[in-house]
Amino acid sequence: MQESEQLIQLRRMRRLATGLLVLMAVVFVAARLLQPKWSYLSFVSAFAEAAMVGALADWFAVTALFRAPLGLPIPHTAIIPRNKERIGESLANFLENNFITQEIIRDELRTIDFAGAAAQWLARSENSAAVARQIMKGVPALLRVVEDEDIQHFIQGRISSALEGVKFAPICAEVLTIMAARNHHQELFSQLIEMAAGTLDHNKSYIRWRIHEASPRWLPKTIDDKLYQRLLDALESTLAEMRDEDSEWRLRFEHATNAFIEKLRTSPEYEAKIDSLVREVLAHPMFRDYVMHVWLEIKERLVADAASKDSRMRARLEQAFRNVGADLLRDAKVQSKINQGIRLLATEVIVERRKMIADLVARVIRKWDAETVSRKLELHVGKDLQYIRINGTLVGGLVGLGLHVISLAL
Repeated sequence: MQESEQLIQLRRMRRLATGLLVLMAVVFVAARLLQPKWSYLSFVSAFAEAAMVGALADWFAVTALFRAPLGLPIPHTAIIPRNKERIGESLANFLENNFITQEIIRDELRTIDFAGAAAQWLARSENSAAVARQIMKGVPALLRVVEDEDIQHFIQGRISSALEGVKFAPICAEVLTIMAARNHHQELFSQLIEMAAGTLDHNKSYIRWRIHEASPRWLPKTIDDKLYQRLLDALESTLAEMRDEDSEWRLRFEHATNAFIEKLRTSPEYEAKIDSLVREVLAHPMFRDYVMHVWLEIKERLVADAASKDSRMRARLEQAFRNVGADLLRDAKVQSKINQGIRLLATEVIVERRKMIADLVARVIRKWDAETVSRKLELHVGKDLQYIRINGTLVGGLVGLGLHVISLAL
């Protein structure tokens, strides 16, 4: 409710209470003047007299809360303006210890279905689309704010920081151990054999020509052909032998692989060489250029997609939000866990900061001047306090009437 509306209501109730007091005064005067003629008006006079006393007493009490009655410096009046800071401290302390507690906050949050409300909201197409649009609107602006060189330095810095203290040789050893355990190294060996066989098959004519060019001119060509054929047969025989799963070649490759893995795991020399190689790659200008190229390409695609009417990213975001909402609506167990987590987090955050909230209330009240505090409190509770004046008028009149009857009976 606006302060203007509160002020109108306060003035209306104040006029009603004051009007009732004036009415009792008029009735009292009229009853006293007419009492010699009609003796029964003594009851009316007693009622009106006591009603005025009650009304005046309650007017004094209500007024004394907010200001000095009639502007007179009467002790123990203008209670709120004179005790503004103490009231602020008391109110803050009351708020801290009686409202912001674990039990109260938890009970208040228990009835709120945070996850269900969010899921229902996101499951609606127009809402998920609105969220996706707002996110995509911010993408170009965010990318324009970020400098490309800053991104390059950031990425390089993050990579360097992430790799700081990392020992690459043992990592390579573990990778090779896993490959060896799954026999991938033998598959690699087989692939190398097939590559060698294919290379040999495609370069037979070149090998024949090289043998002919390297042999003396006086040597008959038939001898060159026999040498070529023997060399080719030896190579093909060796490759065929290598293909055999139980061949000596495979066994040697197995031993070499295991020895290499062991050196990677234990040799400081291998560790230093691999570490130096990785550092050189990261520091190489080609790597920096590649990082910049990747970033510029990503940036260009993001900006273009964000500006497109048929943005694929926006469509995917919209679908993702809608799916999350729909899936969450169907899973009551997940909703319960999310709600429980939110309640626990909110309760802890609020309760941990209750001293801060209470101090804020006290500081704000302390900054207000006395007149402001008095006016704000009177606007909020003054209308109800006018009922005290009205009730005091009526109750006082009834008490006075009762005392008059008792006095007559005695």
